[in-house]
Amino acid sequence: MSKQIAVWPFGDRHVERRLRRTVETLSRLRVELTIVDEQLAHFADDASDKEIRALVSETALASFEHRDAERSRAAVASQRQHLVGQIADLERLQNNLLDRIPPRG
Repeated sequence: MSKQIAVWPFGDRHVERRLRRTVETLSRLRVELTIVDEQLAHFADDASDKEIRALVSETALASFEHRDAERSRAAVASQRQHLVGQIADLERLQNNLLDRIPPRG
């Protein structure tokens, strides 16, 4: 029994290749976004804990650790925003490519 592979009736192979690459990249970026979301939650918790320690202890070291943790959280948040932007751009590209597919029938 052989597998049947669905082939879209593309008039332009270039559109098909770009769409396939776009879908693969979107999938990879969504996985990466999930990982970054987990990292952001960790760094946000760490920054919050260190903020409380800095307020309670009122030492220079605790303040430094809080600022350092906050910078790490901000860096991961910035990375997340970049990924969200890339995903949005690729989703628009995917929609444009899908619009270029000729109708069936």
